[in-house]
Amino acid sequence: QVQLVESGGGLVQPGGSLRLSCAASRSIISTYTMGWYRQAPGKQRELVAAITNNGNTNYGDFVKGRFAISRDNAKNTVYLQMNSLRPEDTAVYSCNAVRNSLDYWGRGTLVTVSS
Repeated sequence: QVQLVESGGGLVQPGGSLRLSCAASRSIISTYTMGWYRQAPGKQRELVAAITNNGNTNYGDFVKGRFAISRDNAKNTVYLQMNSLRPEDTAVYSCNAVRNSLDYWGRGTLVTVSS
């Protein structure tokens, strides 16, 4: 079993930045595809960013160069740097780890973008 714990969410003004962290309970992030997803009230969950075991990254179309996913294997932690935040980025952001049939989720961290 793997536990994923997100942190770093909060309230930020439009145009601001946040860095989310996802800490894994075991050394998996270098061998799993790690992803960040978000779900806003009344909307479906959507992919924000993902990084594969060989370092390839993928982003949702709405990111448009504003966010960056990275990982620190030594710390078993994946990060999501979010810049130029917009009110429409308000959502619960959740961390995901997947490899073959193994699929783990964190509980999420709330990001609120508002003035």
